[in-house]
Amino acid sequence: MKADRIFGLGVILIASFYLYHATLIPTGFLSDPVGSRTFPYIVAGVSLLCGALIIIFPDKITDWPHLKVYGKIGIALLAMYLFAKTLRPYGFIIPSAVVAIILSYLISPNIKNAIITGLSLSIGLFLVLNYGLGLGLFAFG
Repeated sequence: MKADRIFGLGVILIASFYLYHATLIPTGFLSDPVGSRTFPYIVAGVSLLCGALIIIFPDKITDWPHLKVYGKIGIALLAMYLFAKTLRPYGFIIPSAVVAIILSYLISPNIKNAIITGLSLSIGLFLVLNYGLGLGLFAFG
């Protein structure tokens, strides 16, 4: 209960910091009708609301995960860090497939399903991001 309130306060502090920096975004001369600040304002507003709700309605009992779960979180964070580092030299498909396989295996330890999920997700995301949204990603380095 106390941990939830501390976490909620942390969310509010980070959201306030984010909101302050969103006010510093310069407005361009030929900006779109919504403007460049609107999305950061929305993100900050939702974050502030969520932080306040966590403080007002904390969980009754907090069950902390076992040490094994912290190991999985560490592996996931390391995989995402390595994805960011390998994206430019190896392109999008290979790093995203490796990370998706690792994350899928952490969720459900079945290597066959993890490989199918990772490859499908990597290729599907590449098609959506590159051709659907026009981001101009490189498939391979």
